[in-house]
Amino acid sequence: MLGLGTLAQTAATIVLSTPAFLIPLLHTRQGVPLSTAGLLASSTTIGMVLTLVAWGALADRAGERWVISGGIAAVAVSTGAAALTAENFAALTVFFVLAGMASASANAASGRLVVGWFPPRRRGLAMGIRQMCQPLGVAVAALVVPPLAESGGVAAAILFSTAVTGVLAVVCALVLRDAARSPHATAAPVAAGNPYRAGGTLLRIHLVSILLVVPQFTISIFGLVWMITEFRLPALAAGAIVGLSQFVGAVGRIGVGVWSDRVGSRMRPLRLVAFAAVASMVLLAVLDLVHSPVAIVLLIVATTISVADNGLAFAAVAEIAGPRWSGRALGAQNTGQYLSASIVGPVMGLVIGVGGFPAAFLAAAACALVATPLVPAAGDGAPGTPARPRLLDKSPWRRASRAGG
Repeated sequence: MLGLGTLAQTAATIVLSTPAFLIPLLHTRQGVPLSTAGLLASSTTIGMVLTLVAWGALADRAGERWVISGGIAAVAVSTGAAALTAENFAALTVFFVLAGMASASANAASGRLVVGWFPPRRRGLAMGIRQMCQPLGVAVAALVVPPLAESGGVAAAILFSTAVTGVLAVVCALVLRDAARSPHATAAPVAAGNPYRAGGTLLRIHLVSILLVVPQFTISIFGLVWMITEFRLPALAAGAIVGLSQFVGAVGRIGVGVWSDRVGSRMRPLRLVAFAAVASMVLLAVLDLVHSPVAIVLLIVATTISVADNGLAFAAVAEIAGPRWSGRALGAQNTGQYLSASIVGPVMGLVIGVGGFPAAFLAAAACALVATPLVPAAGDGAPGTPARPRLLDKSPWRRASRAGG
C-alpha cells in the first residue's frame, strides 16, 4: 500500500512538474517571457488548490482506493487532451489546470493511506518514503521532459505523463486497499470534533509549510533554466543535475522521517530544517553573484534541504487531526502549499526579470526566515505524535495498538 501510494503521487508529481520543464523550450526557442512561462508552470498547482480539500473529504468518507485510482485516471485524460492542444497556449494552460485538479486526489488520499496503515512509531519513516514522491517525480520529469520536448516537441513530453498515469490508474484500481482494513486504522483514537477548534497548532504548521514551499519551488521551477542561462550548461546536463538533486532530496526525506521517529518529535527537526533553508538560499545567492560554479553543487544541497520539511509537517498534521479529519486536514495542508507554489512561478519570474536569480534566492531565504519562529512547539505534545524513545511503551497510541491486536 505504501508503494502504490508513493507511485501514484510520484506520477501526479511528474504531471505537476512537466510545465516547469517546458520553460527552456518556450523561453529560448519561442520567446515566451519568463513571467508568462512561469504562469504555465503554475497552472497545475493552481488546479490542485481548487480541489485538495474536496478530495480529502471524499477520502474521509469513501476511502482511498477509488479516490486515487479515479483521480489518476482523470489526470491521464486531461494530459492527453493537453497533448492534443499543445500548439494552443491558452488551451494547454486550461488542460494543465484540469490535470492539477485531478492529481490532487493522490496527494490527499495517499497521505491518509500511510497514516492509516502505519503506527506512530514507524510513521515518520513511512511518511518519509511516501514523501519521496515529490522529488522523485520532479527528478523523472527533469530527466525525461526536456529531451522529449527537444526532440519531439511539447506534445511528446506531455504524452509521457499520460502513459504513466494511465498505467497507474489501472494498477491502483486492481491492487490498492483502503487503510480502514488495517488494524492500525481502527486502533487509533478517534477525534471527537473539529481539530482546528482545539487551538492554533494546525494553522501554524500550515503557515510554516506555505512559507517553506517558496525555496523549494523557486529551485524546482527555475533551477533548470538558471543552469542553462547562467552557466551555459546543455539542457540534458542541467536536467541530469536537477534529477540528481531531487533523488538526493528524496533520500533526505526518509532520513528526516527516521530522525523524527527517533527523537519523538516532528517540530524540532522541522525548525532546524527551516534554519538550514535560510542558510542554503543565502549562500546560493552569494555564489551566483560571484558566478562561482560551486553554486551548481550547492543547488543539490539546497534542493535536499528545501524538500525535507514536507514529510515532517505532513505526518504532524495527520497525527494531530486524527482519523476522522486527516483527509480534510491534509487537503488543507496541501492547499496552502500549492497555493503558495502557484504564486512562486509568476512572482519569482518577475523578480528574476528585475533583479536576476540572486534576488529570487534571497527572497526565498526571507520566506524561510519568517517561517522559523512560527514552528509550534505545541505540535510535539498532540495526541498521536510519536512518543520520545524512553516513553514509547507508555504512549496512548501504543496502548491502543496493543488493545486492537
